[in-house]
Amino acid sequence: MDLGVPPQRTPQPRDPAAGRVPLAVVVVDADGLVSHWSTGARRLFGVSREDAVGCPAGELLPVTGALRRHGDPLPDRAYAEFGPELDSSLNGTVAYPAAGRARVDEPDRGRIDVLWWAYPLVGPGPERLLVLAADSAPLRGEGETRDNETIAPGFALHTDFPGYRELSSRLPEILPSMSVQEATRIVSQVLELGYPVLEFSHHDRIPVTPDWGVPRRTGHRATGGPQRTAAGSPVPRATPRPELDLEYAAVRERLEFLNEVSGRIGTSLDLERTIREVTSAAVPRFTDFAGTHLRAAVLAGEGFPDGPPDVTTIWHRVWVEHNDEPGRWDDTVPVGESIAFPEHTPFFQCMVTGEPVIIPYVSEELSNRISGEFEKRDLRPLITHRSLLIVPLKARDVVLGFMVLMRRPGREPFDDMDRTTGAELAARAGLVLDNARMYTYQENVAETLQDSMLPQIEPRMAGCDIATRYLPGARLGRVGGDWFDSVKLPGSRTALVVGDVMGHGLNSAAMMGQLRTAVLTMATMEMPPAQLLRNLDDLAQRLGEQYLATCLYAVYDPISSELQIANAGHIPPVLVRAEDGRAELLDLPTGAPIGVGGVAFETATVRVRPGDRLVLCTDGLVEVRGQDIGAGLAALCASAAHPAASMDDACDTIIRALNPGGGRKDDVALLMARLNGIPDGDVAEWQLALDPREVARARRLVRGRLLDWELPDAVEAAELMVSELVTNAVKHGRTHHIGLRLVRTGALLCEVSDDEPAPATLLGATAQDEFGRGLVLVSSLAREWGTSTTARGKTVWFELALSRVPHPRPAAW
Repeated sequence: MDLGVPPQRTPQPRDPAAGRVPLAVVVVDADGLVSHWSTGARRLFGVSREDAVGCPAGELLPVTGALRRHGDPLPDRAYAEFGPELDSSLNGTVAYPAAGRARVDEPDRGRIDVLWWAYPLVGPGPERLLVLAADSAPLRGEGETRDNETIAPGFALHTDFPGYRELSSRLPEILPSMSVQEATRIVSQVLELGYPVLEFSHHDRIPVTPDWGVPRRTGHRATGGPQRTAAGSPVPRATPRPELDLEYAAVRERLEFLNEVSGRIGTSLDLERTIREVTSAAVPRFTDFAGTHLRAAVLAGEGFPDGPPDVTTIWHRVWVEHNDEPGRWDDTVPVGESIAFPEHTPFFQCMVTGEPVIIPYVSEELSNRISGEFEKRDLRPLITHRSLLIVPLKARDVVLGFMVLMRRPGREPFDDMDRTTGAELAARAGLVLDNARMYTYQENVAETLQDSMLPQIEPRMAGCDIATRYLPGARLGRVGGDWFDSVKLPGSRTALVVGDVMGHGLNSAAMMGQLRTAVLTMATMEMPPAQLLRNLDDLAQRLGEQYLATCLYAVYDPISSELQIANAGHIPPVLVRAEDGRAELLDLPTGAPIGVGGVAFETATVRVRPGDRLVLCTDGLVEVRGQDIGAGLAALCASAAHPAASMDDACDTIIRALNPGGGRKDDVALLMARLNGIPDGDVAEWQLALDPREVARARRLVRGRLLDWELPDAVEAAELMVSELVTNAVKHGRTHHIGLRLVRTGALLCEVSDDEPAPATLLGATAQDEFGRGLVLVSSLAREWGTSTTARGKTVWFELALSRVPHPRPAAW
């Protein structure tokens, strides 16, 4: 709540002789700091509002005294020089209204006898305590001694004195520097708990008047006549009423119950757990049966519901708690059931009006009528002869759910005080519920966003197998900037990428999405790793956002058994050698993070063998607060070298070793690639001359090799497409030879290279055109095809799906 409202105009001083003594009004927040400080507080304690607001209340209100609970007997001149009572209220350890008297030492005025009241506050705002205080000296007349009468602060129900309606209307204007909405919320609690009175010698009670002054009392109490104030108005005289003590006790018990419930609910932002806490807290202290229903849309995390509920609204019964024998009502009101409530029922009345519905006694006739509204559901054994209270669970004046509360015969039926208590319970539960609902909704949005940004990695690429893991951080929101990717490149090569945008939240996730898309685009253009990072760095600066990112980009060539890697400030990858199982951190030029600008990147070439494993991850996996990152990298090497039955098992081993409790706050992205390579026997290469007669030779070479590989079903389509591509190369080539290569993996890859740098273009040929149909034919027959620019020209390639794929040779772990 914004406390920075304009200061209220300064009240005019009141003359004590006129019969009014102003009260000091102080509001304390949950941290024990003063949030509101009235003019009366400045006069009583000698501290200005500017100096008081934001200071610990215990330093500004150094008053102590005998603590009296609402409804307790009055102490006989019980006040002490020092004590912890008001301090307990200021620290939030007292959850009920308290009153007392104490002494304060003021340099200019000496010792002051102070009366005080303290009200605990609940609700969505930060205010947690309302403190009222007054100097008791003006309340005594001349010649009166302290021995002939005791003045003690106390409380009275609002029905005890006339004028409480004026109090309700005037208090919002008098509370210091508060908005009407804030003040009204406090007024409602004061009226519910009782408001302050002065009690004289155990007999007379004088209320604090609606303008927050107290009547000045002069002279001695006359035995036979009514008491009068200095203004001449009669002082109400209270007759001892034992029933008031019972009412006080009942109010106090309900306040203690609400305080206990408030402490039990809201321990988690999980929606269903919150509902279970709220429901279970009511049984058996307040009710014998409690069932909580939520709108299905709310439970599903679909956002705030639109409009009021109606007969078509589906409600989900989240939890039921009762003190009958276990399982007694499982068939009648099963947990997890989705149901629409009929119109002519008290449940429907509660949900559409948003107000509590109380039925002190459900007769057999009423039970039959309610049960008859439900098809195939007999509620009579559950509700007959019981007392029924239905309270709505609301947030921002919209009904999100409702609670059904019932008491068994023999127990006091629900009354108006129970209705108020149930409504307050529902109000507190509604606030906690709305927080949990918003968290659930944000979680769903975050997970959807994160899932949409993370790629669907193919587990098997040409010459390598890949496994990945992504663990969102434990921070609220679960959206981060970590990402990984694998990109299929021409020549059976694969690009492997891991990156991490610094920071968390939606902004980092959005930046990650932009960088990932840029990497994917530049990778398909076959940029060398260092050049790709250079372009990515330029892009990050042009985006205009002050974000930094680390990135590791590697290209694996399974035919030449080489890795080309460039690093932009990322943690180094781990290479596990298949020969001896040894894991090592690759020593790469580190480079600066993406976004720094003006820094060169270098490409390193690493020779690998079939069966080697490359492990890439983000720093969330290896960094631990308070520990050197070297320890995390050493643990990564040790866990990566651990034998495992599969790639997925190997990833899980690493995660368990470095994230044993699953409580890392940072995101974790892990990518592992087993570099299987492509055997020489699965690769065939030829050089062709720039001669049209080489087209026929190319067809014969392809046919022969496919038959050797026992792929007769692929011969016809491959011959036809190779003929078209070689014809184009002969036509557009310049001086060098034409390259032809076949690669057998999970599919058949065919590449035709020439020295013409212009990429091949798919043309729209008409019926009269003699040329331009070759690539149209390739596009219709091939599973995939493409063209890429090389240092010596271009390469046009296509992939052909194989109806019978030879079993790949197993790679050594």
